[in-house]
Amino acid sequence: MKYVEFPSRETWAELLKRPSFDVSSLFATVGEVIGKVKSEGDKALRELELKFDRVSLEELSVSESEFAKAESQVALELRDAIRLAHKNIATFHEAQKFASITVQTADGVKCEQRAVPIEKVGLYVPGGTAPLFSTVLMLAVPAKIAGCSEIMLCTPPRSDGSINPAILYTARLAGVTKVYKIGGSQAIAAMAYGTETVPKVDKIFGPGNQYVTAAKQMVSLSDVAIDMPAGPSEVEVLADESCNPAFVAADLLSQAEHGADSQAVLVSISADTIAKVKAEVDKQLSNLPRKELALKSLDHSLCILVKDIDEAIDITNAYSPEHLVIATRNYRAVADRIVHAGSIFLGNYSCESAGDYASGTNHTLPTKGYARAYSGLNLDSFQRKMTLQELTAEGVRSIGPAVALMAEGEQLTAHQRAMTIRMEEVRCKM
Repeated sequence: MKYVEFPSRETWAELLKRPSFDVSSLFATVGEVIGKVKSEGDKALRELELKFDRVSLEELSVSESEFAKAESQVALELRDAIRLAHKNIATFHEAQKFASITVQTADGVKCEQRAVPIEKVGLYVPGGTAPLFSTVLMLAVPAKIAGCSEIMLCTPPRSDGSINPAILYTARLAGVTKVYKIGGSQAIAAMAYGTETVPKVDKIFGPGNQYVTAAKQMVSLSDVAIDMPAGPSEVEVLADESCNPAFVAADLLSQAEHGADSQAVLVSISADTIAKVKAEVDKQLSNLPRKELALKSLDHSLCILVKDIDEAIDITNAYSPEHLVIATRNYRAVADRIVHAGSIFLGNYSCESAGDYASGTNHTLPTKGYARAYSGLNLDSFQRKMTLQELTAEGVRSIGPAVALMAEGEQLTAHQRAMTIRMEEVRCKM
């Protein structure tokens, strides 16, 4: 990890740049895949699965017998853990339900807002270097609570054409209606445009590699909605001398093992704390199975020494981390001053892993500094807010003149007439 001591504010923007890959360079390749799927449907999907995932598939859909077999292949202890996480995630997202509102804004004018579910959602769950069954929970649980009528999932098959049993068990538990053995940009194209087997969806959710990210960006330009812009995962730990260095090191490494392009950042007001954490990182790294991936991530990770807690907070808000662990004495007071972060973990015992799996919050979060403008995934992500308004004759009398004058001012005669014709009707009935 690169060590930076007391960086001046004018250097922060450059210092806090993420390791980045311009996915636009993949648009030509991904565009070919999307075009092939649009024109050839299932035939293209089978060819692309053979090319990219090296598996020949007769059926793209997961069968009922495969679902049944999967449950018996998942250890009882893991099933219990998944059910616990499911309960907590459901409890937290149930609490996010929107209460419809009705407001009388003027005499005879009533305005309403209600939440309606997005009907068809497509979930993408990577298979790559780890079977992310936790992501199934984070995507499918709120979709089910929101009332989405179709919740379909695409995930890459293994070399034998099967799907990881834990993914299938979790999908069935969380209410996924259909699972397809499709990975990469071809999965995004299938969900965006539909094929003979895969239905077109209204919105696509889920993380993925650079090809998946590029495909989501491309299809979102005009054809389907997506959850949020995505980039490599990241964590910042803001720590003082009250932290447990072993805990902090574990949090940094838990992010680093995600992948070579992940980033871990330590911000502290104590040089001694940074030294202790770095020693712990080296110690824990030595026996980490994903050591090589973590080392690549640590090459562009940072340890930043700042002069005081105020500067620590300022540089944190400037970085706008996806995950933020606050391991300080007065962590609640510090958290109250954080305005840019995807999800915050408070105190020494609140590890990022808790939120990744089972505390109840959602782990699908804005990266690359998008926490300045985007929320993490939540129940609202799977719903639309729809407004209603009702005018009585009294309402026409109440706001009609203003509406007519404003329409006239904008030179929109038909708009003006739509109101004045009603005003005449109301006057005739008086």
